[in-house]
Amino acid sequence: MNKFTFVIPIMVLVAVLAMWMLAKDYSEIDLQIRIIISAGAAILSGGISYFLFNVDKEKK
Repeated sequence: MNKFTFVIPIMVLVAVLAMWMLAKDYSEIDLQIRIIISAGAAILSGGISYFLFNVDKEKK
C-alpha cells in the first residue's frame, strides 16, 4: 500500500477540523488568515504522518 493513502485523508481531516475550530473560537480572524493557518496545519500533519507511518510492503 502507498503511504499517500493514509497521508491525504489525515491532511484533509486536519484542514477541516482546523477551519471548524478557528471559525468557532476565533471568528474575528479574517477568512484568508484562517485558510493559511489550516493549510499550514494540514501540510505539517501530512509531513509528520508521511515520515512516521510504516507501511510494510508484502514480500514476494
